[in-house]
Amino acid sequence: MGHLITLATSLNQWALDFQGNYERILASIAIAKERGATLRVGPELEIPGYGCLDHFLEGDTILHSWEVLAKILSSEETMGIICDIGMPVVHKNVIYNCRVIVHDKKVLLIRPKMWLANDGNYRELRYFTPWTKHRQWEDHYLPRIIQAVTKQTKVPFGDAVISTVDTCIGVELCEELFTPASPHILMGLDGVEIFTNSSGSHHELRKLYRRVELIKEATLKLGGIYLYANQQGCDGDRLYYDGCAMIAVNGRVVAQGSQFSLSDVEVVTATVDIEDVRAHRAKSSRSMQAASSESYHRVEVDFALTRGKFDEIKEEDMAGLIGSKSIPVKYHLPEEEIALGPACWLWDYLRRSRTQGYFIPLSGGIDSCATAVIVYSMCRLVAEAAARGERQVIADARRMTGEPEDSEYLPLDPREFSNRIFHTCYMGTENSSNETRQRAKQLSEAIGGYHIDLNMDSVVTAVRQLFGFVTGARPQFRSQGGSNAENLALQNIQARLRMVLAYMFAQLLPWVRGKNGGLLVLGSANVDESLRGYLTKYDCSSADINPIGGISKTDLKKFIAYAEYSFNLPILRSFLDAVPTAELEPITETYVQSDEADMGMTYDELSVFGRLRKIEKCGPYSSFTKLVHEWGSFLSPVQIAEKVKLFFFEHARNRHKMTTLTPAYHAESYSPDDNRFDLRPFLYPSRFPWQFKKIDEIAAVLPDRSTQAPGDKTKTE
Repeated sequence: MGHLITLATSLNQWALDFQGNYERILASIAIAKERGATLRVGPELEIPGYGCLDHFLEGDTILHSWEVLAKILSSEETMGIICDIGMPVVHKNVIYNCRVIVHDKKVLLIRPKMWLANDGNYRELRYFTPWTKHRQWEDHYLPRIIQAVTKQTKVPFGDAVISTVDTCIGVELCEELFTPASPHILMGLDGVEIFTNSSGSHHELRKLYRRVELIKEATLKLGGIYLYANQQGCDGDRLYYDGCAMIAVNGRVVAQGSQFSLSDVEVVTATVDIEDVRAHRAKSSRSMQAASSESYHRVEVDFALTRGKFDEIKEEDMAGLIGSKSIPVKYHLPEEEIALGPACWLWDYLRRSRTQGYFIPLSGGIDSCATAVIVYSMCRLVAEAAARGERQVIADARRMTGEPEDSEYLPLDPREFSNRIFHTCYMGTENSSNETRQRAKQLSEAIGGYHIDLNMDSVVTAVRQLFGFVTGARPQFRSQGGSNAENLALQNIQARLRMVLAYMFAQLLPWVRGKNGGLLVLGSANVDESLRGYLTKYDCSSADINPIGGISKTDLKKFIAYAEYSFNLPILRSFLDAVPTAELEPITETYVQSDEADMGMTYDELSVFGRLRKIEKCGPYSSFTKLVHEWGSFLSPVQIAEKVKLFFFEHARNRHKMTTLTPAYHAESYSPDDNRFDLRPFLYPSRFPWQFKKIDEIAAVLPDRSTQAPGDKTKTE
């Protein structure tokens, strides 16, 4: 018997946007019903938005969530369909992250989350308490606004399942899929055939594969239908939730939603045959385990997910009958993920902040280049959505470009749209080269940006003269005989003045062009430079948001190489061939400033240190012991020791810069983002006397294996 089921729903929810979230939830239910679905599943905490953070501790958030649920229950859209909806619920004065299962204006079950995400970007234990009474339930007394709609006083609350007249549904919440002993195992042994998973899972480069494998594995041995729903979009913070709603049957993916999209509502549906699950489970060993499993309380509902008679199923539904048919899972290359994820994040941030565009100081280097190309990628996505007639995207584009309400403007040309909303500026000094100036100009022209070019020597000179007037001393660059302190101060004042000018231009350029409003300033410090502290505090890396702040230099180079051909931007080749330089010191016949030379390590090495420090949780000594094995064929133990000590010294003494880091798109699991993802002090004993001494002692007695391959010694030097 075929079952037409809404297997997952992706929504672009926004934290505390109760009205917008309500409208998107209702739209998803309406679409599901139009397709004949009988079960609709939404993303985690979809009513208030997943990213409310400490707002979850406010009574208002709980109250407004109940108010929205009351409106949903009052709607005719919820008739004839089971809906799995996410919101926080206070039960006996304890706040839980819950799924509320509703049907025909009744609440069937409130299922609290049992295993909470509490590492990395997630702090669920700060707001919620896990439900630890496994396979137990209690009465929950509904608030009066819900009682008025449902005519119910109390409903089951706890670890229970839903029993329809034809199958059994169990709920699993996000992190519970990632735990070693996931609830779906025991539920499946007790006869649950359909599992729903409502998630708030963020995008990281190369992360999707793990999620897909876990979804497939959930029913590979167990058998069953797994319905995975995930938020898609920017919830109001540094994360982009990357959708990819998914359906798996008996370990095979049979439907997949988009991972990156500008759409506010995306519903994924499929027709499956529940008999496939029962056939898959007809194994003796599984039956032996199931016969001895403990029972879950079943909340019974007089409703069938099936259509009844087989001949009642429409012909188009039969064409979509999946059964055992699987589809290849769509994985984006990391370069494509960079092109799509941060671009969608930028679009949500731009339209929801109700500003008129972006501004970026273009240096002629690869970091600001990559940021600009991501904005262009956003413009390409807007043009594609407009060509498909997506009304919300068109309306947002018209508003931010200052078009009147009756305008018929369509942003069909990405370069034309870019010229309206994207503003670039080259801020040159006497230390800048013609090459970087030309690269910046040509890049902006290639992507349609509104570009200006200026020299800021007079501003820098005015500050230097002010300092000399006050102190009677005139600092000089190192190449002119100055000290390191003078040299650094003169570099930093250029960088910081660029930030001041960037914000002035961002506020006034729309006015110059006869428009209203202001622009958001984009930062362009990559994750490796932040990790090393190779940036000036409050320089032009200080901005409103930073789309590449969680992306490594290595990945950015791959992205630029990809965009050169995929976006037809041949100018990008010159950025790839250029030596990275800050251009803050005078160029002489014998000296040209180089980023990697200044840092004392390569960008590839920085990525290695980042992963050791954060992902593998290594301090200085354990980093050294691991790198002795990894780098020992081309570096001596003493050379490795020096690199390790240099990294940890520079990371520690520059850690304070992370306290002012521009909010950045999270794309790497070794991000140094302070107080949000990377919870570490910002005042260190930066020379690590105990740790470094132990490294030196071990390095001195270890054999030097690098002599086996003398030609390789220059690989990382």
